[in-house]
Amino acid sequence: MLLALDRGRDVRVLVCPAWFDEANKLRRFTVEVMRRLDRAGIDSLLPDLPGCNESLAPLQNQTLAGWRSAMAEAGLVLGATHVLAIRAGALVAPSGLPGWHYAAQSGPKMLRGMIRARTIAAREAGIADSSEALNAVGRSHGLVLGGWDIGPAMFRELERAEPSLAPGQSDIAQSAIGGPGLWLRAEPAEDAGQADRLAALITESVGKTAR
Repeated sequence: MLLALDRGRDVRVLVCPAWFDEANKLRRFTVEVMRRLDRAGIDSLLPDLPGCNESLAPLQNQTLAGWRSAMAEAGLVLGATHVLAIRAGALVAPSGLPGWHYAAQSGPKMLRGMIRARTIAAREAGIADSSEALNAVGRSHGLVLGGWDIGPAMFRELERAEPSLAPGQSDIAQSAIGGPGLWLRAEPAEDAGQADRLAALITESVGKTAR
């Protein structure tokens, strides 16, 4: 499935979304940024990752390499000219497109946060789970974290996955947007000001490139 604000314009931004729990927390924000880009004359294209949202593919069978390939293929099929990668979306952003990594997230840091949340929940339920034991299970059999069934291949890839800027891509830190990241909130939320600023930075960057 694809959410597209597509009017066939010259600038077409492929959006690589945040993953897992952060996907829920940042979905509204992501769409609001796309709406602002639309008003600025920029098309935006947000495909589902295989195994997520409406995809029929089982999540536990997915790999990081497979997601990279899927995003690269989506960029080609959709005629994308740029890419906007949000959080862990930077790990699967096509290297052949110029664009932006917003608050890029590494695989190890993502796993640590999800495993920490699971151990806290287990402790509250009277279950003794250690991060070392969970990591071992994840590597060999996969692991359900925050309700997401991550297979062993994906788990092992995430343990060493680091975002990397390709030529023509630049980093947008949260400090450039202002305020704390929405992924830090307990529940999904939105912030019009942050959406305004991220869309403005992208629009300004596209304008500079065009000149």
